Amino acid sequence: MRTLAKVVGLLAGLFYLTFGIWAFAAPESFYADIATYPPFNEHFMHDLGSFQIGLGVAALAGLLLSDALAAVLAGAAAGSLMHGLSHIMDHGLGGRPSDPWTVTLVGIAILCAFALALRRKGSRSR
Repeated sequence: MRTLAKVVGLLAGLFYLTFGIWAFAAPESFYADIATYPPFNEHFMHDLGSFQIGLGVAALAGLLLSDALAAVLAGAAAGSLMHGLSHIMDHGLGGRPSDPWTVTLVGIAILCAFALALRRKGSRSR
């Protein structure tokens, strides 16, 4: 059963990373082929990609790290930092003028927490 869970975790991680990167890097293509819910909104596609990337990183980190907190923080940091990048790239397409700063700072704070969690004994790899 543990092996099956690992296989599903690996497939989920790859699935979410693939579709997340696609949505983030090529939002028009992702919208045309997958997310055909009008109207097209580039920032929404970037946000969608950001959070899918976070899920993919979390699933893969869960396979690679022995510390559950570190794995969760890895995914949250990845999703949050990509979300910050989304707001930087899409500045002026919606949201508040402060969003690029605040969203990115949240991602940096989570990344720092992830680094601290990695320093704990035995959390680096399985």
